[in-house]
Amino acid sequence: MAQPMFDAAARKAGYERLRDDLLEIRDKIAEIEATADSPDGLVSATVAGRGELSEMHLDPRIYRSPDSKALAQSIVDTIRDAVAQSQEQLFEITRQYLPPAAKLEDTDVHTGPFLHQLDRKINGEF
Repeated sequence: MAQPMFDAAARKAGYERLRDDLLEIRDKIAEIEATADSPDGLVSATVAGRGELSEMHLDPRIYRSPDSKALAQSIVDTIRDAVAQSQEQLFEITRQYLPPAAKLEDTDVHTGPFLHQLDRKINGEF
């Protein structure tokens, strides 16, 4: 049985292209910033590229209500909204590396694009 032939130079060039793309994506992810405000405007949360909380603002009016559970829920919901916005931005950055029919709700935006590209490499599509 004959061994399949492959072009080592083409394979190396493909991997170098993929590496360069990943470095570009990394830089774009570092620039992501998303801010969400609670419906009452008392809580504001900003997250960075991978959804990590980078800034939070609590309006002093929060002290007018002694409902700590409601405040905690508002903080959590606002952070979730900001994270969702950052994931949408990440999805847009990586969309070109996903299957054409990919949808945000079905995609792990942190690994999906890279796994899809590796699958393409394994299947010799580059």
